[in-house]
This record gives sequence, C-alpha cells and structure tokens, in this order.
Amino acid sequence: MFLHVVEAEAINGFKIKITFNDGREGTADLADALNGSVFEPLKDPFIFSSLKVDPELETVVWPNGADLAPEFLYFQAFKQDPELQDQFKQWGYV
Repeated sequence: MFLHVVEAEAINGFKIKITFNDGREGTADLADALNGSVFEPLKDPFIFSSLKVDPELETVVWPNGADLAPEFLYFQAFKQDPELQDQFKQWGYV
C-alpha cells in the first residue's frame, strides 16, 4: 500500500494533526525538521499554519512550494510506536 495523507491541520507550535490513508491518526512535530531554504519560511507560525493537503501529491504542502513525503510525516507522527520500527528502518529513518 502506498502511504498518503488524507487530512492535516496545523496545531500548536510546529505540529500537525494528521490522518493517513491506512486510518492512523497522529501528531507530527516538525519543529526540528524545518531545515533548508525552502523550509526556512515555515518557521513563521503564520506561514506554517497555511499548510494544506495537495490532492495530486497526497501529502502536506505549503504555498511557497515546500512539501514533505508522507513517509516522513508518518515517521514523525509514530516514531515511538514499537510495531512500526521495522518499517521505519526500511525507509531509512531509524
């Protein structure tokens, strides 16, 4: 199954409440992930909160062209889940 973002909403700080097409819902804290020139503007809470789910890319995007892979968002939301550690290793996040 390909992983896709179904819903996303900016909440306090640089966190996103997010729902994936496998039915899982979680919170991804992106405070430490906003590195690089395309992500620098997202450190402004107003700009960060302008995120949306792109219907074609099926992931979170921002008006400045920044986006994050669904797998990365999934890792950020569920990195403490012991049942998912093998999957995260396969994706290269652990």
